[in-house]
Amino acid sequence: MAGNREFLCFVSCLLCAGGACTGAASAADNFPTRPVRLVIPFAPGGGSDVTARLLGPRIAEHLGQPVVIDNRPAASGVVGANLVAKAVPDGYTLLGTTVTFVINGALQKGLPYDAFSDFAPITQAIVSPFGLLLHPAVPAKTVKEFIAYGKANSSKLLYGSSGPGSSPHLSTELFCSMTGIRMTHVPYKGISPAITAQLGNEVQVVFSNMFSTRGHWQAGRLRLVAHGGAKRVESFPEIPTISESGVPGYQSVNWYGYAAPARTPRPVVERLYKEFAAVASLPEVRQTLVSQGNDVVASTPQDFAKAIKAESDRWGTIGRKLGITLN
Repeated sequence: MAGNREFLCFVSCLLCAGGACTGAASAADNFPTRPVRLVIPFAPGGGSDVTARLLGPRIAEHLGQPVVIDNRPAASGVVGANLVAKAVPDGYTLLGTTVTFVINGALQKGLPYDAFSDFAPITQAIVSPFGLLLHPAVPAKTVKEFIAYGKANSSKLLYGSSGPGSSPHLSTELFCSMTGIRMTHVPYKGISPAITAQLGNEVQVVFSNMFSTRGHWQAGRLRLVAHGGAKRVESFPEIPTISESGVPGYQSVNWYGYAAPARTPRPVVERLYKEFAAVASLPEVRQTLVSQGNDVVASTPQDFAKAIKAESDRWGTIGRKLGITLN
């Protein structure tokens, strides 16, 4: 019942963000009149950062104002999310969200914000499967080979993530629980630092998005053995899914979306959605995103709200089953 009340409050904030007042429409008519800050709650170089820097300049052209990327990497995205939750709800401070955002909301106790009621969803831009990346020092070239190697060398294997409770963390723990592998977790302040550590063999395993790491695995610096999508990716059909490679039912995908503080005027949210969706649909942008292994979604605010609820339920169930709670 509590979850349903939170979701109803969340949808209520979405549908009446800003209230039904004449001033809201007026604010939207003039929006924006100054730069828009897009807070990315992770380190530069990760998937959310790369996506924002692809979309940001084009959205700025549509809005007629600069879009300033503000990286705030700390506490698995909590610091950046809290900054936006407490910002003035006028559309000038936005949050780049990922599946980690809803994992935090589902599993972390004592958050300084409510992941449902303190935000107004704008759009889920893209969905991207997590890739299982191995350092070349690990001899496995397939998922089955890695499972066998992992069971025989569990004391030697370290895996990196963008922090406790992050989607790479839970993706790895889910994989371990389904395969019987045991690895030691090494958290970083973002997925980019984790990948840097993996390149130096400080950690051997990382679950990360495929597109921001593509240069590494295509050059052989890392090995991408499979990914967590439900089906093979159109642009990389040679890469199998983890589910078809010996772990039936395994699925782990990331997504990148955008949200504003709750009570942001509804017309402003709709304007932002319109511009994000228009930019994501540009042929050159869409081609770039799809060629990197992403699925372009550009969902409506209402559909994004439903997706957040579904992801929260799913990862909350998985986290509780794995015994993962965050403080």
